[in-house]
Amino acid sequence: MKKITIYCGSRKGDSPAFESGARALAQEMIRRDLSLVYGAGRVGLMGVIADEMLSAGQEVLGVIPQKLVDREVAHLGCTELIIVETMRDRKWLMAERGDGFIAMPGGIGTLEELFEIMTLNQLHYIQKPLGLYNVNGYFDKLIDFLKHAKEQGFLYPEQEELVIISDDPVDLLNKMEAYQARRPADW
Repeated sequence: MKKITIYCGSRKGDSPAFESGARALAQEMIRRDLSLVYGAGRVGLMGVIADEMLSAGQEVLGVIPQKLVDREVAHLGCTELIIVETMRDRKWLMAERGDGFIAMPGGIGTLEELFEIMTLNQLHYIQKPLGLYNVNGYFDKLIDFLKHAKEQGFLYPEQEELVIISDDPVDLLNKMEAYQARRPADW
């Protein structure tokens, strides 16, 4: 894994733990010499993680639709900024460019991206590790819901295993690297 696609909020959330968590993840990515692929926002947690990576000289690839550039939310300091037409184009390019994925606290867009990557992995359109960075217990209720869906017969046990969950960036990236190393060669 050299490039990690991060999905996260265009807002910082109400707890300072979210911003601290974003900085901690960025610092661990910097320590491992990983690059960031993300939605190119200069606002919220998106801006926090990008700024942290850029300040250390790490490569940051931002992908953003023209409509959001027009709304002046694009981070123009990205190492590489790709402007696309649609959100669908943005999501696919981010999925294509990343070697692994991490969902951090965020809103509906973050959840949509998380579930899309889960689905693409489940159906073997891609086979890349997906981490859920559970900062400050943000995803606890979602994790409970996924367990509920499995108990109700709507998720296979292996689907639940497609998501690597941790509240610690070192542990999360270690588990993602281990997942990448053990995945079947025919994927």
